Amino acid sequence: MRVLQKILSGAALFLSLSAAQAEEGLVAVSANFTGAARAIALQFEQQTGHTLKISYGSTGKLYAQIVNGAPYEVFLAADSKHPGKAEASGLAVLGSRFTYAKGRLVLWSADAAEFENGEDYLRQMKYLRLAIANPKTAPYGLAAKQVLQHLALWDDLQKKVVRGDSIAQTFQFLVSGNAQAGFVAYSLVNQWRGQKGSLWIIPEDYYQPVVQQAVLLNKGLKNPAAQAFMAFLHSPKARAIISDFGYGIE
Repeated sequence: MRVLQKILSGAALFLSLSAAQAEEGLVAVSANFTGAARAIALQFEQQTGHTLKISYGSTGKLYAQIVNGAPYEVFLAADSKHPGKAEASGLAVLGSRFTYAKGRLVLWSADAAEFENGEDYLRQMKYLRLAIANPKTAPYGLAAKQVLQHLALWDDLQKKVVRGDSIAQTFQFLVSGNAQAGFVAYSLVNQWRGQKGSLWIIPEDYYQPVVQQAVLLNKGLKNPAAQAFMAFLHSPKARAIISDFGYGIE
């Protein structure tokens, strides 16, 4: 905690830099947070003059890239496990990790008439395809697997389950009609501007909490833009955006 406070205190000095002093920060962001990250980045760049180059993907794949030398300086994961592993393996600044959002899992269909009661719908198994993100690389996919295990449906549904590489791709399966329903992040449904669809907000005791953490990677320790972005994530502006996109905040 002292390390994080020191980093944030130092980074606060960079939040009012002029464009002439600006730097570029390289950020890896979990796909579920794409919309929120873009909105936050816009505010951050306008306020500080820094720029951000953001790469999106599943948490597991982004972490694998970091392990293999990708030049990311800040890592916004969809869980706490991978930022913790980055710290433990010496890839991230020890003590810089913090929770920036809490995710919510929902069952959703683009068809408003697809279901009324989500749990009954899953048990009836009348759908041809049920979309989830890959549980091995995407925390929201793991949460979806936990829900189906909680309902004792995981084994029975293997022939119907289709897996997206990330939660964003999983959402596209639903929008395109390639799957009748699926498990996605509430934030994606919250920002969807198409038809309302069918929605079941899954009880939080059906799956382990989706605690999304950020961590400053070693490659960002000397970059003012990376440090300033870590600080900005704590700001009222960033927290308001995160909440507006449907996440819980601490």
